[in-house]
Amino acid sequence: MKKFAFGLAALATLALTSCSSDDDGGSTVIIDSVTAPDTYVFERDAASTVSFGGQTTRIQMAQEIVSGLVNTSNTELVLDNMFAHVADANDFTDADLNASDKSVRSKVAASTDYFAANTTDANTIKSTMDGYIQSQVNDVFPNWATTATSGVAGQIQQAGGGSIRYVNAKGLEYNQAFAKSLIGALMVDQILNNYLSTAVLDAGDNVANNDADVLDGTNSYTTMEHKWDEAYGYLYGNEDNPAVPVYEADKFLSEYVAKVDGDSDFSGIAMDIYKAFKLGRAAIVAKNYDVRDAQAEIIKAKISEVIAVRGIYYLQQGKANLGTDMASAFHALSEAYGFIYSLQFTRKPGTTQPYLTKTEVEALTSQLMTGNGFWDVTPATLDAISDTISAEFDFTTVQAGS
Repeated sequence: MKKFAFGLAALATLALTSCSSDDDGGSTVIIDSVTAPDTYVFERDAASTVSFGGQTTRIQMAQEIVSGLVNTSNTELVLDNMFAHVADANDFTDADLNASDKSVRSKVAASTDYFAANTTDANTIKSTMDGYIQSQVNDVFPNWATTATSGVAGQIQQAGGGSIRYVNAKGLEYNQAFAKSLIGALMVDQILNNYLSTAVLDAGDNVANNDADVLDGTNSYTTMEHKWDEAYGYLYGNEDNPAVPVYEADKFLSEYVAKVDGDSDFSGIAMDIYKAFKLGRAAIVAKNYDVRDAQAEIIKAKISEVIAVRGIYYLQQGKANLGTDMASAFHALSEAYGFIYSLQFTRKPGTTQPYLTKTEVEALTSQLMTGNGFWDVTPATLDAISDTISAEFDFTTVQAGS
């Protein structure tokens, strides 16, 4: 997988000029100009105004949780405590994570736009994630050394002495379902439906305070600047240098933006997202909220596309291995399952709706689990699900599946 180094030489400065009719003659005049920096660096009085420590913390917590799901020495309680961490509990190998008052579970399905008034669905989604942990410990761990067969949980090895996969009775890897579902339920939901939401960016006195450069307490940033940066942090927060991302800095959204960008059909999507984040943040500094909102819409479209492309890609990879390498097929289909689940957290630009609703997503995942699940699923079903997803986007199943 190629890496991305967005160095200064590779970046062109972006400029956007907003025009409007004046009150006197109705002629078009320049009223504002926004220029993005070469990298995601913003300062006030020589001090950085960019901060997203909470996002970095949650990404790192999530990585330990996912790793813990394949450690059979972990009990359900241990994993539950990692997921719903409380400050100073000894849940992680990193002392800083243990000291933190952040948790992953608290931010699952917790966006302002989608779940502030929909606690029923929010609680159901949290319970689904809890269920992956419970089932991994109670159904898969006891069968760790058992050979998986249709209807029997256990291990199954990829062809040619490849990786061993640990699946439930229907062939699903709970650790993969958890990890890929978390991309949607945490990273995508918080970016698209929370921090880039006008309800969050413009909450309370945020606009007036940003206009007047009123800072957030003793911090160097305004509240609006900080909210935008927190969105940025859920994608780039685990980078060694978040201002100049190279991607694949974690196993969540960072990795899969890079993977989609590596497909020639979608080349450039990583840069499109990065440019939109930079220009949107510069627009906040410039007090140009039309430009800010236009960049938020670009990010919503592009990140939603990443989720859809990878869902279809893994469906097609699973199809290619059915009947010849069932372990590889099950692994791909488990990843597809999680990405499909994540589609309910996507966002159609200009709307308050995902590309596929929770009900529609559950109908697709139910098709994958019918009967004995992946043991029984057919190529025709995988193609039909792929086509259902691609029909909502401006690409084909063939493009996403290659």
